[in-house]
Amino acid sequence: MSHYQTIQSVVLTERSNALAEKSNKFTFKVAPSANKVEIAKAVKALFGVEVAAVNTMNYAGKAKRQRTAAAGYRSDWKKAVVTLKPGQTLNLI
Repeated sequence: MSHYQTIQSVVLTERSNALAEKSNKFTFKVAPSANKVEIAKAVKALFGVEVAAVNTMNYAGKAKRQRTAAAGYRSDWKKAVVTLKPGQTLNLI
């Protein structure tokens, strides 16, 4: 799996922005099959920063009603919170 497939997008919410400013932690949407080591390597390769820790969370997709009678289903996804080593920074905001 390439680094671009491992890290799919940046999660920009009020909480993730506060984490980035206060704790030097950045939030990414990652591939569900990616593990912590692959995520750390991808962040290092793509952004050129040193990673201190990676925390991951799996989110189950929700059933959502569509305009028609059939119910839809949102896909499952995985989120990673990456803590950078002191002195490292990312300009995502």
